[in-house]
Parts: sequence; C-alpha cells; structure tokens
Amino acid sequence: MKLIFYNIFLFLFSIGVRIAAFFNKKAGLWIEGRKDIFERLNTALQGQSHIVWMHCASLGEFEQGRPVLEKIRQQYPSYKLLVTFFSPSGYETMKNYKGADWIFYLPMDGRSNAKRFLEIVNPSLVVFVKYEYWYYYLNTVQQRNIPLLMVSAIFRENAAFFKWYGGLHRKMLNSFTHLFIQTEESLRLLSALLPADRFTLAGDTRFDRVIDIAEKAEPIPLIEQFTAHSKTIIAGSSWPPDEAILQTAFNTMKGTFKLIIAPHQVDEEHISQIRGLFPGCLLYSQLLSGERQPTESNVLIINNIGLLSRIYRYAHTTYIGGAFGAGLHNTLEAAVYGKPVVFGTVYRKFNEAIGLVETGAAFSIANADSYISILQQLVADEEYYEKTCSAARGYVFQHKGATARIMHYIQEKRLLTS
Repeated sequence: MKLIFYNIFLFLFSIGVRIAAFFNKKAGLWIEGRKDIFERLNTALQGQSHIVWMHCASLGEFEQGRPVLEKIRQQYPSYKLLVTFFSPSGYETMKNYKGADWIFYLPMDGRSNAKRFLEIVNPSLVVFVKYEYWYYYLNTVQQRNIPLLMVSAIFRENAAFFKWYGGLHRKMLNSFTHLFIQTEESLRLLSALLPADRFTLAGDTRFDRVIDIAEKAEPIPLIEQFTAHSKTIIAGSSWPPDEAILQTAFNTMKGTFKLIIAPHQVDEEHISQIRGLFPGCLLYSQLLSGERQPTESNVLIINNIGLLSRIYRYAHTTYIGGAFGAGLHNTLEAAVYGKPVVFGTVYRKFNEAIGLVETGAAFSIANADSYISILQQLVADEEYYEKTCSAARGYVFQHKGATARIMHYIQEKRLLTS
C-alpha cells in the first residue's frame, strides 16, 4: 500500500513540475535537462566500466560530497566519476565541473527508469549525499549487490523513518550498505533501526571542504583593491530581508565599514533591487570590465557565482543570509577564515550554526538594531573581536576529518580496488 502512495506521489510530482515549467524557470530547466536523458547517458558511458556514481540533491549537497569525490579521484584514478543532480540549482552551477567525468540530471524515480539507469551506468560504488531517498533507485542498487553509501547523513526525530507510517522509508534505509552520519542525535535515532555496524558517526564533510578551499585560496586583486585594508562586512547568500537589515546597519554606521554583498540570487531583477538600496554601489562585473574603479564606492555587489567562498577572507565581520525564512546558507565558508558570523533567527535546524553560536563565534539577530549593537561591540572591543575570530576558526578545525573516515571505510572494505 505504501508503495502505491509513493507511485502516486511520483506521478503527481511529474505532472506538477510540467505544469510549473510554463511559468517557472527552474521547473523548465528540470524538464529540459531530462529530455532524451537515457540516450545521452548511453552515448556518454557506452563501453565504460569501473564507475563511481555520486548523487546529490542540489549544490549544497554536492559541496558535502565533493571532498569524498575528489579523494576517490586521487586514490583510485582508474575509476570514472559520474555525478547526478536532482535540482537545477545544482546541475546548472556544476555542469562544467572538471572533477567528474560526467554530470547529468537524475532521471525521475520509477521501476523502469531505475532499471534502465543502472543497466547503463553499472557502477562499482554508489554514494548518496546527506539525503535523497528514491525507492526504486535504492532498491535496484541493492538488488544488483552494488555497495551503497550515504555520506554526511543527518536524521531528526520528526522524520518519517521514525514514525508509524515510515515503513517504506525504513526499507529504503536498509538498502544502504553503510551510512556515515553527522550528529550524536542521528546516532541515537539510527540505533533503534539498524545494527551498529551499519552506520558510523563520521561528522560533516563540509568542514573538510571549507578547510580545503581556505588553504588553497588565491588572492583576488579587485577585492583587495576595494577593501584596501578597511573594515569590511561581507554578506553572503543574502535575500531581501537580509539586505534591508544590511542597508539600515550600513547607513547607521556610515564610515565605519565597507560592504560587499554576494546575494543568493544574481538575476537582473534582484541585483536591481539591491542597487536601489545602495545608490552608487559598484557591481563586480563593472570592476572586471574596467568600467568603474574599486575606489568609487564603499559598497560592492558580487553579481556572479563562484567567488563567495574565497572572498570571506577579506572580511572584518560576515553576515550569512537566509535565516529569515529561506533557510540559512553556509556559515562554515566564513568561519574557516576566523571571522565573526552573523545571521537571522531561523537557524536551529543547522547544527554547525548552533555550534558556532555556542562557542561565541556567531550571533543570531532579530532585526537591524540587534545587528548594529553586535557590530558596535566587535568594533569597540578589539580583545572581544579577536576572541570571536579565534572561536570561529577553532570550531571549524575541531570538526575536520569526516572525509578521511569515509575513505578509510572504502579502503578497509575494499569497495574499490586500485
């Protein structure tokens, strides 16, 4: 019966996204990216063997899986790497990523789709990242006796796995050869469902990822010229509620800070809205083209994708968007550089944000007034500022190592052979 409901869900989802495609760009990309998907897969992978398949829901999950993917590439160079995405925001951003041999959308789940996909790919190892539980894919992988790992998984008590109606979810969970989980709470919850040798408390691979980014970061001359050793707020992945707060705080503390905003959405409409809040601001594209100079304004808008994780190093203080409703974005990318982190009130689902707050490295604000108060304290008390910076960097480095634990398991169990 539960499988019937699952099939109904798949059918309704497919219908819904096709309707949405008429007026929603992301839905349109979702449909377009799956056209002739099996023909394209077959052409690309024909005759190939020794394939590792990693599936990610979207961009955030890819960043969690990426350290494992790159270690597999490094330690098992004879294997080819296939990455699939469910969401356009992941695929469209990473479709030209050179660290994988092939990048595709994942065809919609279903008995025939899963069978056909696995027949084409025939992977030696399958890795799912954090979540994404597609019954037919997982079941088909298990039936073919292919090792199936989940990395950086996280579970909460209100999830279907732990409810009376969660039989199908528990069956999907049992498809995995091994799960590498992030938190003690996940460990406790899984202990009621799976034998202890089926899961490992490994931590979050994002810590390894942001450390790697920070250690390999190269200077960005235009950002250096803009900041010019001035105290600079760098706001990443901002949404309109965040930008309204930034506007009030920046105007109140005029002359104290420069400001860089890298919004979550860089479409023309959103960039235009931000420019309206900060008249005379610069666009990063204008600096690249030479149209304007870094010294012409104290506000810079990053209107492209790919710079954010590298520019936090130039911050005095960072602000991470999304915690006023959209969902808090990556705080670790800022904290790894030893920078104070500020965000809104909706952050309790993010363990790293909770950890940063508890260690004194991050601050949750309710409005512009509370943000201004924190900024004033960080500027006025140098010792307090340095303590906050040290806490941020320390928190990230204390939690590294998840990737090494996952790779140790792959090596120990000989899931891949050199």
